[in-house]
Amino acid sequence: MPDMDHKHETETAETRRIVQRLKVIEGQIRGLQEMIKSNTYCVDVITQTSAVKQGLSNVEDLILENHLSTCVVKQIREGQGKKAVGEVLKVYKLKRK
Repeated sequence: MPDMDHKHETETAETRRIVQRLKVIEGQIRGLQEMIKSNTYCVDVITQTSAVKQGLSNVEDLILENHLSTCVVKQIREGQGKKAVGEVLKVYKLKRK
């Protein structure tokens, strides 16, 4: 997904795929809310929260892959390699937390 400096005019297939995955996660979150309201067995709730976390991690991976193959490549070509490396390191550090 592009950052604010690199917006695309049209919705890409990649964007549609990411939005669809987020809609699935949104449904999982709603399901979690219902599980809590109905006092579902804790282990089942935790299993579902783990699935949500994995889903979000997969979305992050897709966005990062897209960023690396588009924005970072463009930044390097335009002589902004230092900025590109800084952004990648920032994301790397966030993902390690």
